[in-house]
Amino acid sequence: MEKELRVIISGGGTGGHIFPAISIANAIKAMRPDAKILFVGALGRMEMQRVPAAGYEIVGLPICGFDRKNLLKNVKVLYKIWKSQRMARKIIKDFRPQVAVGVGGYASGPTLNKAAAMGIPCLIQEQNSYAGVTNKLLAKKAEKICVAYEGMERFFPAEKIILTGNPVRQALLDTTISREDAIRSFGLNPEKKTILFVGGSLGARTINESVLRHLDLIKESGLQFIWQTGKYYSAEIAERLREGELCSGIRLKGQDLPNLKVTDFITDMGSAYRAADLVISRAGASSISEFCLIGKPVILVPSPNVAEDHQTKNALALSTRDAAIHIKDADAPNILLQTAIETVNDDAKLKSLSENVLKLALPDSANIIAKEVINLAK
Repeated sequence: MEKELRVIISGGGTGGHIFPAISIANAIKAMRPDAKILFVGALGRMEMQRVPAAGYEIVGLPICGFDRKNLLKNVKVLYKIWKSQRMARKIIKDFRPQVAVGVGGYASGPTLNKAAAMGIPCLIQEQNSYAGVTNKLLAKKAEKICVAYEGMERFFPAEKIILTGNPVRQALLDTTISREDAIRSFGLNPEKKTILFVGGSLGARTINESVLRHLDLIKESGLQFIWQTGKYYSAEIAERLREGELCSGIRLKGQDLPNLKVTDFITDMGSAYRAADLVISRAGASSISEFCLIGKPVILVPSPNVAEDHQTKNALALSTRDAAIHIKDADAPNILLQTAIETVNDDAKLKSLSENVLKLALPDSANIIAKEVINLAK
């Protein structure tokens, strides 16, 4: 009989870290139903809600990032790091894992540092084409480093790297809804082409402003649009659509646009992707992996407000292979809507984007990583 498997998975902060972490945990449980899995996250971050909702236990550390604008505040940050290191040691001592997995984000630093110091083998998973600071620091202590892009030897020791791709939400791959039914679920017409704007769960200001500035193009396009504004911006946008936006000298209100479906958050992204002929999105690693696996034509507008501008590097990894269209954040308010309309009306372009992005897909990532985790535990 095999020894009980005990695994710590640490990291989070964004869906791009959390979704792969949960997918890895699910794959481990599928292979070893007896496995005990404990997540370690950062207090106040979204993993503290998302992980329990997925059925796993999580403990939080008081860890946070450095404040680059106000250096005096970093005295408190240093104390939180010290306290998190002490807490991580106790968590590991009490839980007794045979292996620790880091997916990036604040909490993975102290957790994997302490795990490695206590002789526990560690695996890290880097989602982006440009490695994050935490994972670069942890690389020396890790036994295995799972990556989603080629050429990561410039960040990590080559002998530790395994090209696995990024695990994605299984529900996106398992959805069986037809395109027509998916479009109808949003109250739209299956006979018209559909563009989906999505900026993550909180939203993306630039993508939202790109829509609001060009409501006239939306009205005249003959197309239909699904717009996830994000919860952070939803109230402001609802008010602006009630009051009306001045576009080409005409004040347009939400009620003037029956072809525009506005929502703060989309629960069933599988249906949203199936409904869309073209997606406009930020360039987070998890989103890109999803587009590759489902072969979805996409225009990427990388966020400039991320560490080391890694979203731009993610976008370029696709656009240089004609697998996506890349528009800079600063250019998007002026050209995003027009580019999207031209692209969705070009069937040859849509077909080419879909075929090229599919070539970059790395399927079965969660299972490959789970096998590595189990092997390390042995």
